[in-house]
Amino acid sequence: MSRYITRCRVDSNHAQIVRALRQLGVMVQSLAEVGNGVPDLLCGISGIFFAVEIKDGKRPASERKLTAEQERWHAAAASKRLPVFIVASVDDVADVVRIVSAARRAA
Repeated sequence: MSRYITRCRVDSNHAQIVRALRQLGVMVQSLAEVGNGVPDLLCGISGIFFAVEIKDGKRPASERKLTAEQERWHAAAASKRLPVFIVASVDDVADVVRIVSAARRAA
């Protein structure tokens, strides 16, 4: 019996986004290979875990849409009040870290 391995598609800015998060003190674990709508990254800072879906900001907006599986995963996470952020640039990363840090201070 032969096995076929399907490689997941990793956005071209994946490494750049991971590097930017780590430079801001965020713990990062890539989940890009999981597939099935699961976000690309599991992140944590200041006692809060959050997920990050990476989209390539250089691609047209029509190509940056969530897949149906991603939409289902995001909706399920939202129903449990679990934070999932969509980022397309390093600027987005800084915004996410500010939001998560502010939420931690408010808690």
